[in-house]
Amino acid sequence: MIPLRFLPPLLLAVLLASTAAVLPAARAAAPQVRTQAPGWYRMMLGRFEVTALSDGSHTFPVDTVMTGIDASAVERALARSDLRPPVQGSINAFLVNTGRQLVLIDTGAGSLYGPCCGKLLANLRAAGYAPEQVDLVLLTHLHKDHVGGVLAGGRRAFPNAVVRAAGADADYWLAPAGRAQAPDFLASFFDSARDAVAPYARAGRFRPFDAAAGAELVPGIRPVAAPGHTPGHSGYLVKDGGQALLVWGDVVHVAAIQLDAPGVTLKYDTDPARAAATRTALLERAAREHLLVAAAHVAFPGLGHVRQDGDGYTWLPLNYEADPADPH
Repeated sequence: MIPLRFLPPLLLAVLLASTAAVLPAARAAAPQVRTQAPGWYRMMLGRFEVTALSDGSHTFPVDTVMTGIDASAVERALARSDLRPPVQGSINAFLVNTGRQLVLIDTGAGSLYGPCCGKLLANLRAAGYAPEQVDLVLLTHLHKDHVGGVLAGGRRAFPNAVVRAAGADADYWLAPAGRAQAPDFLASFFDSARDAVAPYARAGRFRPFDAAAGAELVPGIRPVAAPGHTPGHSGYLVKDGGQALLVWGDVVHVAAIQLDAPGVTLKYDTDPARAAATRTALLERAAREHLLVAAAHVAFPGLGHVRQDGDGYTWLPLNYEADPADPH
């Protein structure tokens, strides 16, 4: 072989050019995007349109907040779902368009949990709606990660909406007596509930209801009393066209643990025994009636059914449908 340095200059130039033509061009690696898809998912319930909205996910210290179960049992239960503590907990809300009213059930944490969350308004817009279009906000309870999103920059995030919650929850979280009797770690929950509700109350747009009465709040949506996690914790039963959806709030916090062991409670439960009894009753009802469930803290979009398996339950996620308007 003749060394390249001995080739005539013209021949060397032709040879190098032809070699370059057959080699792939060097390219910089595509930069990673590191953002998630817009957090909304849509389905139809009869004639009602239901949109699941993500407010984000936050680090949930399962091993330190669960009660009625020891740390080793927590780890074993999580491992069966290929999880380990701490777990990323979804914060989900649900938008129901009845055709006459736009109803938002829960609002996420807003700014109260820091940069992990507060994504609900952006996802609402990505889903095709504006906050000004929301007519009614229904809160399952007044904990930070459900009520915080009613405010944006200290103002009403939903300026045309009426906000409603069970009277028992309003009486507890908005009264000084409740704060005085609660554990110290819940003190900020009372402050955030008061601050969130105040602008709506001043505008005459905060209206508690009697959850135990179960009367329709709008046609097709009625409260389901589910006390224990908080005094007035409420689910909402949404029905149209022979189909039913139970929006159950915080009935289940960690599906990998509490579906198999409904008696496991949380240090944030106001009345742990009652919370466990409520969970047991609603899981049994959801399985027996084959209710579709919308869950605040099951992995987004938090829509599915529960099936009874022995003494526990299994979560069956809703099958993905690319076209929710398709009548099949």
